[in-house]
Amino acid sequence: MKTIIELKKTAHLLSILIISVLSGTSQNKSDTIIINPTTVNTKVLRPSNNRYLVYFRMGKDSARSRPQFWTRNIKDTTYNGKAAIMVTQEWEDRDTIVHRVKSMCDKKTFAPLYHKTWWRINQAGEFDFINKTGSLSNVALSDADTARNRKGPWNAFKIACNQYVLNWHLDLDVFPILPYKEGKTFLIPFYDPGSPAPKLESYTVSGSAVLDGYNDQKITCWLLTHESKGNKEIFWISKKTKEVLKLEQEFGKDRWRYKIKLGFSI
Repeated sequence: MKTIIELKKTAHLLSILIISVLSGTSQNKSDTIIINPTTVNTKVLRPSNNRYLVYFRMGKDSARSRPQFWTRNIKDTTYNGKAAIMVTQEWEDRDTIVHRVKSMCDKKTFAPLYHKTWWRINQAGEFDFINKTGSLSNVALSDADTARNRKGPWNAFKIACNQYVLNWHLDLDVFPILPYKEGKTFLIPFYDPGSPAPKLESYTVSGSAVLDGYNDQKITCWLLTHESKGNKEIFWISKKTKEVLKLEQEFGKDRWRYKIKLGFSI
């Protein structure tokens, strides 16, 4: 039978253990942040015209293949009387434009207001988050439509209209507005209009690195890592300007996709 002193010692040790566990839990929580309207800083998005070279390597020693050039223009504007940021995109594949996008986002929170897409070999889409209307291939979406290829996107869009989301099609413009800190994990409520319902995607500030730029520049960057089954993405984000300078994505075994921001182009 334990003495009173022994019982007190046991209780004291249990108290220390509980405090340690709670402290560890609190620390883990402090390293994770759910992105919301109060945690983004859209002031870093300056009006600009940006171009990216996108290409693949389909083997460890293979040549670069399937090159594309992505042009992204950012400008301040208004939409339905609201201060907004407009992002337009144009993707070129060798000698053909394959994709065009026009997106309007709230000036302060970057929440989507409007999104219109066109694909050369696929359907077009248009989604108005203020009026809560949408269409695919010029067919209006509604509760009465039972076609599977439209019903799913419509239900997902209705969910997105009733919560804070960020447009996943604008990920290169979303990453600059995040509150970077070493070891921080962001849970981003991403939604790509016309796709499945919004969900929290985990991106972790996994470290820092230096990119060599023009004129012997040494550009210090945050490394932002995103992983899912069979896929790993590492983004290089300039610590000074917050712009995305590089993506290295490994999908499958020995297969990579790259996005490289061009310093200038004509």
